[in-house]
Amino acid sequence: MPLSLQVRPSASRRAKISSLGTYVPPRVLTNADLEKMVDTTDEWITTRVGIRERHILEKGKGTSDMAVEAARICLEKRGLAATDVEVIIVATVTPDMLFPATACLVQDKLGAKGAWGFDLSAACSGFVYALQMGCKLVESGAHSRVLVIGADTMSSILDYTDRTTCVLFGDGAGAVLIEPAEEGETGMIDFVHEIDGSGGCSLYMPAGGSLNPPTHETIDKRMHYVHQDGQAVYKFAVRKMTEATTRVLERNGITGADLGCFIPHQANRRIIDASAERLGLPAEKVVINIDRYGNTTAATIPLAMGTALEEGRLKKNDLILIASVGAGFTVGAALLRWEF
Repeated sequence: MPLSLQVRPSASRRAKISSLGTYVPPRVLTNADLEKMVDTTDEWITTRVGIRERHILEKGKGTSDMAVEAARICLEKRGLAATDVEVIIVATVTPDMLFPATACLVQDKLGAKGAWGFDLSAACSGFVYALQMGCKLVESGAHSRVLVIGADTMSSILDYTDRTTCVLFGDGAGAVLIEPAEEGETGMIDFVHEIDGSGGCSLYMPAGGSLNPPTHETIDKRMHYVHQDGQAVYKFAVRKMTEATTRVLERNGITGADLGCFIPHQANRRIIDASAERLGLPAEKVVINIDRYGNTTAATIPLAMGTALEEGRLKKNDLILIASVGAGFTVGAALLRWEF
């Protein structure tokens, strides 16, 4: 079906991204630094996952602090005040605390008086899921300005004696503003989401919830850190990222040649390369910044959007494909037109 016909009858209006703001903390942890902390090498990290450095949030600060910085930049670029925001959705698996929601903390620190919001937990797919939630709130006519934030402080749940996980992640945040598309604009076009809970044991944090609340035993067993079966995650990620992106492209009559760029979740350089190859996308259309930031979980896609803008690879009217696979397992892909 032609792209021009892909407008859902239930949508009273279209939704678009109207602004973007990103933030990473100033402290940088390089591979050379990690060589002094754990049994690993710069060569192993760069060849296996493609990361050279990552940013680490300073002690005494939380995910909400990075989220607020990204949100402020986003609103400043749009020329809006925090009081103009109606809804705040924060995608994160590293909230400042279990409750209140990080969205509440962001609302207060930002000064978004009158806004409501909530947190969304979908690990690395969190931003993609939250983006759809924001777009649906705007498409429905319920709201006109929704702030969607992907932010994670992964350093807070990493075991820096575990060389298989501590080299992979970094901290960061990205925020987008969702508003109604103007006449002639397309904005968000389509999405494909999926979860497969059978893979939950392949990437998870065993303790800290109601099943295994904090005890001396859970702490001694290092159960409050990320645990991962790397091979299982890799195989699932390559297969599902390809399936989801292919599905959303095919049902909209789109091919890789029509895309301005492909912005995948930045988990592993080999996963990105394998997915792009299966989609038949040339390297110049694939946005990669994992070497600079590592895997920032819910923040990777907005950070990559920022990189694409900085490099002049993301332009107004470009068709953009975003995709992610995360713990859960969660899968998400979305097709949109960049409208600013």
